[in-house]
Amino acid sequence: MLRQPPLLPFAIGGALGTLVGVLGAAWYVSVRVSPEPRRTIYDGYTFTPWELGLPYEAVSFPSADGLRLSGWWLPHADPRGVIVGCHGHTGRKDELLGIGAACWRAGYSLLLFDFRGRGDSDPWPQTLVSREVDDLHAALAYARDRAAGLRIGLLGYSMGAAVALLAAADAPDVAAVVADSSFSAGREVVADAVRSVLPLPPEVLVLAADELVHLRHGYRFSRVRPVDAIARLTPRPVLLIHGAADHVVPVTHAQRLYAAAGEPRELWIVDGADHCGAYFADRVTYCRRVTGFFDQYLGSIA
Repeated sequence: MLRQPPLLPFAIGGALGTLVGVLGAAWYVSVRVSPEPRRTIYDGYTFTPWELGLPYEAVSFPSADGLRLSGWWLPHADPRGVIVGCHGHTGRKDELLGIGAACWRAGYSLLLFDFRGRGDSDPWPQTLVSREVDDLHAALAYARDRAAGLRIGLLGYSMGAAVALLAAADAPDVAAVVADSSFSAGREVVADAVRSVLPLPPEVLVLAADELVHLRHGYRFSRVRPVDAIARLTPRPVLLIHGAADHVVPVTHAQRLYAAAGEPRELWIVDGADHCGAYFADRVTYCRRVTGFFDQYLGSIA
């Protein structure tokens, strides 16, 4: 009679293989959430406000922990207010030049800046709405110094939109917020990303990636919850913009944010638009909608 091979070694080997696979996938997710900064010579090959015929000054200001944050100050001769722009997770300030030019022509001074580890700011591991909130508070302090007495509005995209909502909740002098393609909670948006690229249940991977991010960078993306902060903007207005076909941050995030927000609030869902794609779907309507929102509220909120 042939003896059956013992099953325990195979079970242990299978369990170890599964564990290694889960940890490897979790490491991949954690690196996508908080990538190390990489610089090339092409990082300097960008458009500036000069290409658009706008007056600007290259500026820098310190973060709370001493990093140099880089930006452009676009002064208006007779400003109606100040708008601070916030780019996305792996973006940089030049990506906001289109809507920034429209806001300047509508009568606003602007501050466009790079979060740490992006663009011309000092290198730093990129986080998913952790140190970036501190960076936005530093940018707000700079804008207050440059334009004392003027109302301040925030305009953010993707992660920058989430940063804007979180920072505005603790900055009562921010008079209005436009948040384009924001996520409602860090855990949920990472789980959505896992579902889109890996044929695995996201719960264990998200939990493991959260632990790895905490070990590597000292923060937890699971604690990033703009949906819990947005109600604290009331009675300051918020305009939420989202693409109905967003494959990065599903439109359900915008719907949850809108449900949690107080009045005045607006939700503009653009049919067929993907992530941060509402501007490109109809530039004219987009610029009119955003500048009209700031026109309505920046000068009227105490």
